[in-house]
Amino acid sequence: GFFQSYAVEVDLKDASNATCLYAKWMMKFLIKYETNSSDYRNTTLNLPSNVTHNGSVCGNDTQAALLAVQFGEGHSWSINFTKTNETYSGDFITFTYNTNDTSLFPDAKRKGPITVVVKDTAGQIHLNNVFVCRSTESFEAGNVTQIYWNVTVQAFVQNGTVSKKESRCPADTPTVPPSTANATTASTTTLSPAPTTAPKPVENPVTGNYSLKSGNTTCLLATVGLQLNISQDKPHLININPKTTSADGACGNTTATLKLNDGNSTLIAF
Repeated sequence: GFFQSYAVEVDLKDASNATCLYAKWMMKFLIKYETNSSDYRNTTLNLPSNVTHNGSVCGNDTQAALLAVQFGEGHSWSINFTKTNETYSGDFITFTYNTNDTSLFPDAKRKGPITVVVKDTAGQIHLNNVFVCRSTESFEAGNVTQIYWNVTVQAFVQNGTVSKKESRCPADTPTVPPSTANATTASTTTLSPAPTTAPKPVENPVTGNYSLKSGNTTCLLATVGLQLNISQDKPHLININPKTTSADGACGNTTATLKLNDGNSTLIAF
């Protein structure tokens, strides 16, 4: 369930009890781990309702701000922010999960906390702007996929009040179609309407053969033709090309995951 995680809200105060850092967001983590039998299992870490934010720091011109939360059986997540005269930005996202949590990691071969660090890609945000991203964003590193959505965050809050000026993530910004002003002007001088051409039909996708191995044994086979139908202003069909698509994933005793990748991007996962 995508929305099983609880929303996290942190309203950090400075010494004068004024808000200095505010964040509200949702996130979850997909983790692949090795068992004592040397196979791999997948688990999902959703945020519980009780989350603490010990160690969070307001930050200033010389010290980075830090948003840190702790949850569950020894799991934690943090991001630090730095600022310039006009902007602030997230630096590194640090996620630590604890495989001693047997409810999430039964029969885990490696015991104890494991830390994964990724670079934040939100970019520079103007001071006194709040960063908002309703769309889903994800990062993959170290057998962990971090998924975020409904994000609202402002570091280095000025005058203790969260700004009403928003900086939106690119995924939230609709694309603007090219102007049709020139085409409209030209058509007014045409005596007869231009002939219409039927849209070119999209061919059926080519069938591809994908497989996964566990050691020397093939553990998963898929023979399938795939087509993505992305419907926004109008339908947009994309055929998955088996010649440029590779298979990745893992097989376990009770679950198996097949990821189809094009270069460094995951197209679709089962």
